[in-house]
Amino acid sequence: MLDSVDTVPGLTAPADLRRVGIHPDFWYPLAWSKELKTGKPLAVRFAGDPIVLVRPAQGDVYALEDRCAHRQVPLHNGVVAERGLRCGYHGWTYDGTGACIDVPYLGKGKLPNGVRAYPVVERAGVVFVYTGRDTENLPPAPGLEYVVDPLYKTRYFGREIACHYSFMHENLVDMNHQFLHRRLMGSIVPRYLGRRNGPNWFEIDYTFKRTAGSKPLGESVVFGSKKGGSMNNRDVMTIRTEYPNQTLQIFAGEDVPVMNLWINYVPLDRAQRSCRVFGMISIRRPKTPLLLDLAWPALVWFTEAIFREDRAIVESEQRAHDAQGSDWNQEVFPAMHDLRALLARRGVPISEAPPERYVPPCRIAMGQSCG
Repeated sequence: MLDSVDTVPGLTAPADLRRVGIHPDFWYPLAWSKELKTGKPLAVRFAGDPIVLVRPAQGDVYALEDRCAHRQVPLHNGVVAERGLRCGYHGWTYDGTGACIDVPYLGKGKLPNGVRAYPVVERAGVVFVYTGRDTENLPPAPGLEYVVDPLYKTRYFGREIACHYSFMHENLVDMNHQFLHRRLMGSIVPRYLGRRNGPNWFEIDYTFKRTAGSKPLGESVVFGSKKGGSMNNRDVMTIRTEYPNQTLQIFAGEDVPVMNLWINYVPLDRAQRSCRVFGMISIRRPKTPLLLDLAWPALVWFTEAIFREDRAIVESEQRAHDAQGSDWNQEVFPAMHDLRALLARRGVPISEAPPERYVPPCRIAMGQSCG
């Protein structure tokens, strides 16, 4: 496969990618569906912004700014009522649009302004929230087609990680770091096949060869439908960053992947020095589906062990960056330069200052004119 690189304006990485914030104008996974219980508000964060998720007894999940407009206390400490979410301090009530619909000690004609509401989509066991300001032109939410496909079995995983989200993008794309996993993977040699770029995406292909040692069980599970159940240099791994998400697919001589990983790294704090990983690994069921079910505990152990090593190394990268005060990386892999340029081009400057106060459409505030 030839190395194909499209000409894309701005393919130049910044001096310090770790000071580039993730762009908010996308759908982000902020919770697993199982975390959000009916009638129990759930506090989540996106780049320092507090958000509360609510699953009412009737109707769809909704998301609000997690600050009461009255005294700014967290709404997640409130009570889910039939008509909306009641603040636990004075009982102000907000509906799913963020409008304040009741203040117990005021008349209906004197209701104050409400709080910001966020669009929500719940799909395949994930609660996605659109965190941008332009809610009139929403992009499509992730489809997660392999997660919902009955021909695949999916494992959900995720952790909070103390690093800038860009370290995670780089870690997945750069398969040259397989030496880190030598105790789990044995002697695996990646071979770079080529890469492609677009305005909002980057894609790279690898193949692998085992030079020594036996294959781990996890490899047998993924490639179990092939003779020997092991990867070889005809198998192709394609890793794609379609901003802000990533996918990793393994093709074993077929048009459909034997494995599909979908993953996103949601910044938690305002400085974006921590993120929460939301990942879903979908394995195509073999002709004897029971084999995959029997091997599933071993696959979970194997992927957790790989993820644990990756987590430790990216957190050490973040600590080194913070100790140095800037990005001193001497990157020599051209594909990594392309990825870093994409993340910089699509991101926004990080501001550690609190955002401007959200002001919803004006309502009569305490009997005063809005004009």
